[in-house]
Amino acid sequence: MIMSETGATPDASTPTGMLEGDLVRRAQRGDLDAYDELVKRYQERIYATLYHMTSNHEDANDLAQDSFIKAFQALKSFRGGSSFYTWLYRIAVNKTINFLKQRRNKHHFSLNDLDFNTEHNPDLVALISDKTPLREAGLAELQKKLNEALMKLSEPHRMVVVLHDVQGLSHEEIAEILDCNIGTVRSRLYYARQQLQGYLAEYAKST
Repeated sequence: MIMSETGATPDASTPTGMLEGDLVRRAQRGDLDAYDELVKRYQERIYATLYHMTSNHEDANDLAQDSFIKAFQALKSFRGGSSFYTWLYRIAVNKTINFLKQRRNKHHFSLNDLDFNTEHNPDLVALISDKTPLREAGLAELQKKLNEALMKLSEPHRMVVVLHDVQGLSHEEIAEILDCNIGTVRSRLYYARQQLQGYLAEYAKST
């Protein structure tokens, strides 16, 4: 049983203790407190996704706010075919993709966010290993190269990398968010990783 911070069982009649479906239904009837609770539950995850796509705190905040506003305005059209957060993610993702088509902002992406299977690439292992003097001098430059490589990907390919490798969403969830089939998600993710890993391997060999 879920307990509140004070040790009391949450009151299911209040927004904080309600299930997502109940909150959505109340929000659809105009209950602002219920919608505020939905915002609180998902604002950090939405913001994190948008920040990883834009590499800009202000842009991510603006896009997140716009996404929640648009979601509220369109809330009556939500029929529950998917979870609310998937529906909300789709709104945020579409807004971000449109934004990035107009503004090519630099993206900051951590090497730790991606599973490149670097243990199979001795050049990359040498470059980022804690046991080599190349690490301190080369890691910052490698990060820069990764950012540049990521920005060369199309928005759909970059988005699947962020949603899967950073946010930890499943292929099925990403397919719902991007409104495509699972096979498309997998192929985009594979292509994006191959492109990024190839770019980094080429850079490592040149150092």
